[in-house]
Amino acid sequence: MPGRSRPCLTTLAGLGLAGCGAPVLDPEGPVGAGDVKILFDAVMLMLTIVVPTILAILGFAFWYRASNTRARRRPTFAYSGAIELVVWAIPLLTVMFLGGMIWIGSHDLDPARPLAARGGKPQESPVDIQVVALDWKWLFIYPAEGVASVNTLAAPVGRPLHFQLTSASVMNVFFVPRLGSMIYAMNGMADELNLQADKAGDYAGLAGMINGDGFADMHFDLRALPPAGYAAWIARAKESGPALDAAGYRTLERQSAHVAPFTYRAVQPGLFADIVSQRLAPAPGPSRTGSPGALAAPKSAPRP
Repeated sequence: MPGRSRPCLTTLAGLGLAGCGAPVLDPEGPVGAGDVKILFDAVMLMLTIVVPTILAILGFAFWYRASNTRARRRPTFAYSGAIELVVWAIPLLTVMFLGGMIWIGSHDLDPARPLAARGGKPQESPVDIQVVALDWKWLFIYPAEGVASVNTLAAPVGRPLHFQLTSASVMNVFFVPRLGSMIYAMNGMADELNLQADKAGDYAGLAGMINGDGFADMHFDLRALPPAGYAAWIARAKESGPALDAAGYRTLERQSAHVAPFTYRAVQPGLFADIVSQRLAPAPGPSRTGSPGALAAPKSAPRP
C-alpha cells in the first residue's frame, strides 16, 4: 500500500515517523507493505480513541463554562458505575484489538518465515544470500552462485530473497527501508530474514545501529533486476574480481570506510559457516586508541 495512495494518512504518519524517512511509507515488497498496513491500522485504531477524547474535552469545557446556567453542577458527586464501566472498557477493548492485530501481523511477518505465494501463482525458490556486517561495509555471499559482493547487492524482481545474517565483530542491524523488516546481525549467530522486491530499481540499504567511526557511511544498494538482468550480473561477477578465501576475508575485515562496491568471482565453500562458528576469529571491532573517544579507522579501503 504505497504511501501516496493515502496522502492524508501518510502525512500524519510521516510527522510521527520523521526519523524513519519517507521510504518506510513507500514499500515495494510484500513485507514492507505488511509493515505499513500494520502501521496505518494501528494509527486508525488509536485515532478512534484520541479524536473522541479531544472532542469530549472541548465539549465538556464549553458546556461547563461559567456563563452556562443550564449546566448541572454536582459538587458532591463521587462515584458512578456506568462511568467506571466506560472509562475501563474503552482502553481494555483498545488494548485487545491493538494487541490482536499486532499478534497476527508479527506472526505473518516473522522474519524467518518463508514468503507465501500470491495471486495463485506457485512460489519460486528463494535466492540464498549470506550477509556479513563488517567495520564499516557489507559483504554479501551468494553460496549457490559461488560469487560475493561488497556494498552492493543484486536480486531478481518478484523472487523471494532468503538472507542469513551475521556480524564480523560488533552487533549491527541490516535494513532496506522500502522492503521492510530490519533485523540484527550478531557475531557468532546467524539470523534469518525473508524479503522480496516487486519492482525493478535501486533500493537504499543501511546499517541501523551505531558501531563506530564509519557507521554514518555504512550503506549499500540493493539492485532489483529483471531475471535476465540478474543472470547477467551473476555472469559478470564470475568473470572479474579476486577470489574470496580465508586470507582474503581477513584482509577485508580490517576497518575501512567509504569502500567502493566491488565483486568476488569466487568464494571459498563454507566461508560463511566458518565466520558464524568463529573458526575464523572475530574482527576486533571499533577500539579506543590514544585519547578517549578516538576510534581507529583507516581512511582508505583495503582491496584483496
